[in-house]
Amino acid sequence: MSTKILPYILKYYDKEVVMLMCEKYDYNEMDALRRFIKSETYAMLSDPALEMWQFGYPAIFDMWEVEQITGDPRNSVYIRGV
Repeated sequence: MSTKILPYILKYYDKEVVMLMCEKYDYNEMDALRRFIKSETYAMLSDPALEMWQFGYPAIFDMWEVEQITGDPRNSVYIRGV
């Protein structure tokens, strides 16, 4: 098992999640990217042991959004399974 997420995987999520953040919250791209990279959601996505890349980018966006609202991306229905 790899101990590092391949850069092209993170780049894909960066691009897609940032696009959704810009569309929904009217952030500019750099601000959205900064917010995403500093989030716990991104830290989880970057952790190869969690295998978060198995979620599509809309689920990762949901986790980020839930983190902004509740303080914890684990409250997302995608992780809780509700």
